[in-house]
Amino acid sequence: MSRFLPPEWAPQSSTLLVWPRDKADWGNGLDAARSVIAAMARTLVRFQPVIMVAPDTECLASIDAAQKSGALPMNAVSIVDIAADDIWARDTGPITVIEHNARCFVDFRFDGWGGQFAASADDALTAGLHAAGALPEGCLDRREITLEGGSIEVNGAGTLLTTERCLIGGRRNDGINHAAAAAMLGDALGVTDVQWLRHGDLIGDDTDGHIDTLARFVDAHTIVYQACEDPADPHHAELSAMADELAALRQPNGCVYRLVPLPLPAPQYDPDDGHRLPAGYVNFLIANDCILMPAFDDPADSRAAEIVGRCFPERGIIPIDSRSLIRQHGGLHCAAMQIPEVVFPG
Repeated sequence: MSRFLPPEWAPQSSTLLVWPRDKADWGNGLDAARSVIAAMARTLVRFQPVIMVAPDTECLASIDAAQKSGALPMNAVSIVDIAADDIWARDTGPITVIEHNARCFVDFRFDGWGGQFAASADDALTAGLHAAGALPEGCLDRREITLEGGSIEVNGAGTLLTTERCLIGGRRNDGINHAAAAAMLGDALGVTDVQWLRHGDLIGDDTDGHIDTLARFVDAHTIVYQACEDPADPHHAELSAMADELAALRQPNGCVYRLVPLPLPAPQYDPDDGHRLPAGYVNFLIANDCILMPAFDDPADSRAAEIVGRCFPERGIIPIDSRSLIRQHGGLHCAAMQIPEVVFPG
């Protein structure tokens, strides 16, 4: 294949984060959200550099104050003054492929998750980072197909896992069918096998079922997925149907995948209006030598961390309180995008 999209567990050169801005939708949760992003940065710089986007002058001042107080590291954090609508770098940052022994930053169109939210600054983020020299050396490849990084998951062996609602038959890419979408993904990302899920949803999710909240590769042959053990929980039927779909998937050699279920945390509710939030454990973040694991002050936190830890025995599992991020329907993985080292298949 001419292009290779490294899996998240491949060596990384840095992680992209975005500082929450006060003019977004955080309300009285802004300080808590900034504390989580700072905690992510403090953890990540122990293993790799961090690129921190400052969307406006108030964010620059807030970042400066956080660094002076010690809440945000000064070393190994590069601050980039560039506009952004929100913090979800997984969906707005570059998807980095390796081509001809070099990086290429694929810049898909971002439309605010199917036109639900303002997105002009976020759509321009990757190009702006590239123009500013904030990314490592590599070409920029703009694609006018709508795709968010949280909607795709790869195993490093040519397979991509996604949900139908995020790419076809929903709010995005009207008129594109399975074959056309698979061809687009193959051309842009170098994948040769696209696996589709019809089921899987978390209550409160506004991404139309991003795969990074539902099922993740942890190696080329193993998928961890969000399960629901309680038949009385409204998630049970949909997540059970997704589990059946995952069990029916086949690798290119005809073998089934090894499937590892994760527990569902107790329901999390928005403190302002009481709606249920899309809390789960699949939205963990893989970095060099560590896993940042969502935590919700729930007994299931430690159980989920133990299961993921068994999948990555060589990496430390570091819980990060994710309750302030889930208030805006996102999580640790949603808030970060890795920039890989130049690596190759195998």
